[in-house]
Amino acid sequence: MPDFLHLTLDYLTTAVILVDETLHVIYMNPAAENLFEASGKNLLNNPLQMVFTDTGQLANAMQRALKTNASCIEHDLMLLTHAHNKLHLRGTVTPLRIERPSLLLEFHPMDRPLKLAREEQMLDQTQASRLLLRNLAHEIKNPLGGIRGAAQLLEQELDKPALREYTQVIVQEADRLRALMEKLLTPQGSVRHSALNIHEVLERVRSVVLAEMPEGLTIKRDYDLSLPELTGDKEQLIQVMLNIVRNAAQAMQGHGRIILRTRIARQVTLVKQRHRLAIMVQIIDNGPGISPEMKDKIFYPLVSGRADGHGLGLTLAQDFVSQHHGTIEFDSEPGHTCFTVMLPLRATT
Repeated sequence: MPDFLHLTLDYLTTAVILVDETLHVIYMNPAAENLFEASGKNLLNNPLQMVFTDTGQLANAMQRALKTNASCIEHDLMLLTHAHNKLHLRGTVTPLRIERPSLLLEFHPMDRPLKLAREEQMLDQTQASRLLLRNLAHEIKNPLGGIRGAAQLLEQELDKPALREYTQVIVQEADRLRALMEKLLTPQGSVRHSALNIHEVLERVRSVVLAEMPEGLTIKRDYDLSLPELTGDKEQLIQVMLNIVRNAAQAMQGHGRIILRTRIARQVTLVKQRHRLAIMVQIIDNGPGISPEMKDKIFYPLVSGRADGHGLGLTLAQDFVSQHHGTIEFDSEPGHTCFTVMLPLRATT
C-alpha cells in the first residue's frame, strides 16, 4: 500500500480495513483496531473472519461491490467481535485498485450519539452519587470516633489479654473505616496520582478475591504485558477492580470463571475528550448476568441485586474512574458479563 495512503488512513477517526480480492486483511487503521479490539499487525494477511464473526451481511455487500465495481452501503450492520462485543454499525464497501484489486471497508458506529448521551447521563449521575457519598461519609465519621473511644476505655477495664484482642479489632476496624470516610470527603482535585503498573493492581485484586473464595473460583489472566505505565491513584484503582471482581465472584457464589484482560486502545473519546492512547481493562465472568431491571440503575448508590449488598461498590468504582477521566461500561447476558474500564494514558512531564 502506498505510504501516503497509509499515513492518511492512520489519522482517520473512522474505522477502516483494507482487504485484498481473497478477503484477507491488508491493513487496519488504529480506529479499526480500537473498535474491533484487535491488532492490525497480528491480523495482517489473515482472513477477515479473524477480525469479527457474523459476516453474512458484510459478505453480501462485498460481493455486490466487486460485481458492480461500485460502493455498497449497509445501513444496519450487526457484527460480533471475538471478545463477544456486539456492534451496530453502518458499513461502506468501496472497490479499489491500488497495486492489486482490493476493497476498502469503512465502519461508523450507529450508537455513537447514544454513547455520548449515556456518558453525559453518567457524569450527572456520578456528581449526584458523589454528593450522597460525601453526606454518608460525614454522618458515619462522627459515630466511628465514639466507637473507637469506647473500645479504648473498655480495654483499660479488661484484665484478660485475650479479651483485649477483641477491643483492638474494634479500634483497628474503626480506624480503617475512618480512613475510608476521610478519602470520600477528600476534594477530588487533591488526590495524588503517581506512575503505576495496571497489572500490579490486577494481581493484587486477584490474590485478594482468590483468598476470599479459594474453592470453585478460577481467575484467568489475559494481559498485554507491553502496556506502558499509567498515571493514577493506585489505591483507588485497586478498589475499582476489586469491587467489580468481587461482585462477579459473589454473583457466581464463588463458583465460576473470571477473566482479567488488558489491551491498548487507540484514538478513543472519553468524557468528551479525544485521547491518542488509553488502557482498556475488561473483567469478564460466566455468571448468571445482570437482570434487565437492574441494568439501568446498577451504578446508583444503595441499589444492589443481592439481599445482603449495600449498593456502594459500583458507585465508588464509577466515582474513582471518573476522577481518572475514564469511563466504565458493561455488557451482560446470561453466561457472559463484561465490565470495561477505559483509562486514558496522559503524557508525563
